[in-house]
This record gives sequence, C-alpha cells and structure tokens, in this order.
Amino acid sequence: MPNPSPGSGAVDARSLADWYRCGLDAAPDGVALRIGAQAWTYSQLYVESLRIAGALMAGSSRPPRAVGVLATRGIECYAGVLGALFAGATVVPLSPVFPVERTLAMARLASVEAVVVDGPGGRALPALRSALPGLLVIGAGPHVDRGAGGVRIGDAEPLAEPVPVTPRAAAYLLFTSGSTGTPKGVPVTHANMAHFLAYNCERYALGPGDVCSQTFDATFDLVMFDLFVTWASGATLVSTPAQAFRALPDFVNEHRLTVWFSVPSAIGLARRLGFLTPGRLPSLRWSLFCGEPLPAAAAEAWQAAAPGAIVENLYGPTELTVACSAYRWEPQHSPAECVNGVVPIGALYPGLDHVLLAADGQQAADEGELCVTGPQMFPGYLDPQQDTHRFVNISGRRWYRTGDLVRRVPRAGLAYLGRLDHQVKIRGYRIELAELEWRLRSLAGVSEAAVVTVEHAGARRLAAWYTGRRNLEGPLRQRLTATVPEYMIPHWIHHVGELPYNTNGKVDRRALTDAAQRLVDGDTGWGDSTKFTC
Repeated sequence: MPNPSPGSGAVDARSLADWYRCGLDAAPDGVALRIGAQAWTYSQLYVESLRIAGALMAGSSRPPRAVGVLATRGIECYAGVLGALFAGATVVPLSPVFPVERTLAMARLASVEAVVVDGPGGRALPALRSALPGLLVIGAGPHVDRGAGGVRIGDAEPLAEPVPVTPRAAAYLLFTSGSTGTPKGVPVTHANMAHFLAYNCERYALGPGDVCSQTFDATFDLVMFDLFVTWASGATLVSTPAQAFRALPDFVNEHRLTVWFSVPSAIGLARRLGFLTPGRLPSLRWSLFCGEPLPAAAAEAWQAAAPGAIVENLYGPTELTVACSAYRWEPQHSPAECVNGVVPIGALYPGLDHVLLAADGQQAADEGELCVTGPQMFPGYLDPQQDTHRFVNISGRRWYRTGDLVRRVPRAGLAYLGRLDHQVKIRGYRIELAELEWRLRSLAGVSEAAVVTVEHAGARRLAAWYTGRRNLEGPLRQRLTATVPEYMIPHWIHHVGELPYNTNGKVDRRALTDAAQRLVDGDTGWGDSTKFTC
C-alpha cells in the first residue's frame, strides 16, 4: 500500500484498521494489550475485534453508521473501538461515568445505531433503548438482552476481514463542551488520522520491544495516539488505571514502560507525593505530554527522574486530529525559550500550514490567534451551525481558528500564551465556561453565575460565583453531577450579593478571578467549598 510522506500533499488511503494490521504483521504473537494481569496478543485482539464487527453486522446488509462504545477500560472498550472500525462504522466513545443525560445527548447527536457495552456501561442501557428505538446492543454480560435485540459477543461469527472504508469517512466522533449546553460533535476522518499517524510513527519509531502507557479515557482524543501509534508499531499497550498515578514510578517500573504519555498535571501529582526523584524512571525512552500547558519546572523535574527519556510537549485541539505540533525539551536551551514559565508548543507537523491573526482579523507577524490548515483539519462540526466563527478563509484556503493566542519564539517555534475566549482546559479536557454558567443559571435558586479558573497546588481548578439564594453550594454541586462530567464540576462555589461589572457593562472576570484566587490561597486543603461563601 502506498505510504505518502506527510508533506507530499497526497491523501493517505490507509484506514485505522490498516494501521492496526501493520502491528499485526510486525508482531502477530506479541502482546498488543495488557489490562492488569490479562494480556491479548495482536492475533487474539484482532479475532476478538472481528467478532464484535461480526456482531454489529449480524442480520444486516450494512454496518451501523455510528457505534457507541460505552465501556470502561476493559476488553469491551479496546476491542469495541477496533470492532466498530472493522465493521466500517464511525466510533463514538461514550463514558459510563458521564451523566446519563449527557450520554443520551451525544448518542442522539451522533445518530448512534448500535452500542458496545460492558457492565458499568449497561446501567445507561434502559435510557438509551428508550431514547433510541431499534438500538443494537453488543456485549458479553447479562446486561445484553437477546430478546431485546442484543447480541452476545461470544455468539457472533467473526468477519473474515475488516470492511473497507473511504479515506474521507469519519473514523471517530468526539464531543467537546459547547457554550449553549449542547456538546459539539467533532468528526475526524481516516485521512486525518493517516496523516497524523504517518508522521508520529516515523517520529517516535516504536517497535515490538516498546511498552506504552494508556492513560487517557476513550472520550479524550489523545487516546487515539495511545491506541494507534502503539498498535501500528507492534508495541504493547498497558492500560493505566487512575490509581497508578498515585504510585507512578512503581507502575512505570513494574511494567517496564518505555513510553509515557499523559497530561502535565500527572507530573504535579507525582511531585507533590514526593515520587519524582532523580533517576526514578530509568526505563523510559519517550515522555510525552499534551492537553494543557506544560510548566517548565515540571518538565525539568520529569527529565531528571527519566534521564534516558526524550521529553516532548505536544499541542493540538481535537479539530486538528489529536496533536499538530511538538517541542522537544533540551535542558541546555529550553529554559531560556519558555514564555511565562511554560514550555513552547514548537513547530507544526510537516504538511500543515499556519498563520497568526491579530485582533483586527489581519495577519500578524509574531503574535496572534493560531489558525491552521492541512490534511489534519477536520471537515467541520457535526452541526454545521457550529462552524460559524471557527473557520476563516485566507488566500482561497479554509483555516481552523484554534482560539489560542501564540507567539513566535526564535528556534523554539510557537509558544502558547492563553485562550482568546472563555474556553479552558481542566485535566486536559476542554471546557466552555459559558456552558457551566448556563447550567448553573438554569438551576432553581440561581439568578446569575460566572465561572473562573484558579491555580491551586500546581493545577488549574474551577471556581464558580452565583447570585440568588444563599447556602446552595452543596445542592448546586449535587445537581450538576446529573448533567455534566465530574471534571466540569467546580471545586469551589461561592455566593455573592451581586456580580461585579466593568465600565463596559460586562462581568468583571478579572475581579472575580483575583478574589477567588485570594480565597483559594488562604485554604489549607481542598476542604469544603462552602466556607468560601461570601
């Protein structure tokens, strides 16, 4: 099969199924996936995924157009992603820990026709079946009701081989936070991923001897790096549970990981727990971070703990396919190249072009909003109305507006300066502050609401201010858990008689941020948010 270089301009025709088969060819008996004490070879995982694909195709002349994968990090999740792809469908990752209301919204927006579930995911099945008549349910446990259209994985005949797809077909569909309370669907094509994988597989040159972490949830786009850079290379993927972060060196050394990839906040946790001592991570040869700004002090500490590793900072919104730039940390040069104590995001991948836009919409030379185009740019949101203001036409080409303010730095490439709007990243997840404010205002007893970010113990957290009835802090948090994921729930909620406004009649967010930061700085621990009530 042709293997065009990332900068050649040709469309890479390889599907994600093809990329998995690259690893299968390289290491058919090698371990593809390890979850705790269980392991699957490339051949075993291939057959298991083809069996799920067969279940998705059972009794139908065509595969489902969109398949939800509603599972924790068990075999149903990993084989479910591959099985949906092998059936020629678009994968829609869903989370069993998300509120059912949000899962239903995503499934409806994506027009999900089938879902692969495990036990925890099965709790949402009654609501899904009610909202999506005719939904096909695939799974291995008792939650799969054969009488209600369910298919047990073990009962299905595996497909002989994956179903071919076109390069421009959507490989997966992820949802980011939306300012009106409706999640924004981001379809990413096989061609988008092929460009990303062609470059990253060459850059990191992994092979059957490598062992890679898998830290990201399936609803987080960085999981696609974990899965397919690993599997395209014949390396071993090790599912990394949340508790591993509290004993990170032990986990890395026990599994002899050679590749670590996570959000930078993992470094802060390891440092606070006293785990990140020099030379503590000797097996690593690559250490990659993405999803939020990487502090220079964190990069220095990690490099000291992993002296044999190359440390890199990756950058990229979901709309530009996982990541679109990288910066390599060099202890002798990098500290001087950091801006505001943050590691640069580096140069864009070959084949991608960028421009910087000033506030007046004109191109800027050295600092402005980053706009990117090229083969990793997604085709547009699931709802075309959400494309408004997210794209710009320059010189006859369509560019994606990232909303990120960057600055050119000699030798280093680009440095991230911050967001132009009210979108932030918490633990690597993109959050529209406007959505949180909208949800708070919709709750009984709340008149106005504003959400800001604060820094606490080296991590970014959310603090919410509201007007209305007093003493609602606990109830508001409880009500939010029914509509938004846990990472979107503010750590602190404050009551105030009225919100401050600036001379332009807008909420004075700087004043709220400063006040919240002063309150947080006076805290001796996470504590109870109600004690910050004003």
